[in-house]
Amino acid sequence: MKLYVFDVFLKGKSEVTDDQADVLFVQGCDDGTPACRDGTAWIHFDRLAPSLEEAIQSAVTQVRAAGFTASKVELDATAAAGLGVSS
Repeated sequence: MKLYVFDVFLKGKSEVTDDQADVLFVQGCDDGTPACRDGTAWIHFDRLAPSLEEAIQSAVTQVRAAGFTASKVELDATAAAGLGVSS
């Protein structure tokens, strides 16, 4: 397994409330941290997975299950250079 670091941006959301963060946690996003700035909300993930594709797919699926729509995914620039850290 490798650790993948990326952000899932939330469509139409300017912030994530505490209640919404609780729902994200219940849906499996316990490795994600909600954040917002300048009217944009996202979830920062540090996710262990066999591949980058699986890390992103599982995160987006869990974000959707929590009632959000993902607008885009961005890789962490420093983590992308190594495409994950082995654990």
